[in-house]
Amino acid sequence: MTNLVSVITAVHAPGAEFLPAAYKSLVEQQMPDGWDWQWIIQEDGETDAVTPYVPDDPRVSFGQGRQGRAGVARTMALSRAEGRYVKVLDADDMLTPGALARDLGALTDHPGVSWATSRVLDLLPDGSTVGFDQDPPEGVLDRGSVLQHWKAHDFRAQVHPATLFVRRDLLLALGGWMALPASEDTGLLLALSAVSRGWFTADTGLLYRKWPGQVTSQAAHVHEGERIARMAVVEARAQMLASLEGWRF
Repeated sequence: MTNLVSVITAVHAPGAEFLPAAYKSLVEQQMPDGWDWQWIIQEDGETDAVTPYVPDDPRVSFGQGRQGRAGVARTMALSRAEGRYVKVLDADDMLTPGALARDLGALTDHPGVSWATSRVLDLLPDGSTVGFDQDPPEGVLDRGSVLQHWKAHDFRAQVHPATLFVRRDLLLALGGWMALPASEDTGLLLALSAVSRGWFTADTGLLYRKWPGQVTSQAAHVHEGERIARMAVVEARAQMLASLEGWRF
């Protein structure tokens, strides 16, 4: 592994039009000396709709595969990841200036921290932004603290999984993203918290686009029966990992 950050983006056809904005936010990142990034785009499906939006840049690779939702696409993208760290960037979101450097600093400057998240602003269709009023203080997130908060706040974590920055070896050890129709990123976040310490950066690191075609805006995402099942398996996995003797990172 090299001094490289592998930025992984899952995309489906309706969201392909937002890729140029995501790319712009990536190329504007100022990386620390000796560091660079690669962008791994993986389509959830095999259409002709995404390719026209993929930048012509040697740092960018594009792959396709059978539909399996975002978690499957991201995990398949891991096969092309060469970096020491992995950063999530959804196709319809944008990094803020300095986000990657702050993520890197969180892990390289704080021994024992294996993953990082940051503040998020929702980007509304009219261009305005809305923040979350319950962000934790900047600093270390103790092992297990995300699960504790998530259970006490109706399955809502205090940090956003769409901002995740993580050691690649730990991500692989946990098997990538969960095989769920949704909440696969929350499942990974809780699993990471169960076995290792994380970090929260108070500076805004991501603009999280709100638009009618996003997966989390669909009725199926809040179907009560499915939601209960997703939350049950997410919690059970995190609890089991936390209970394993010697499984600490």
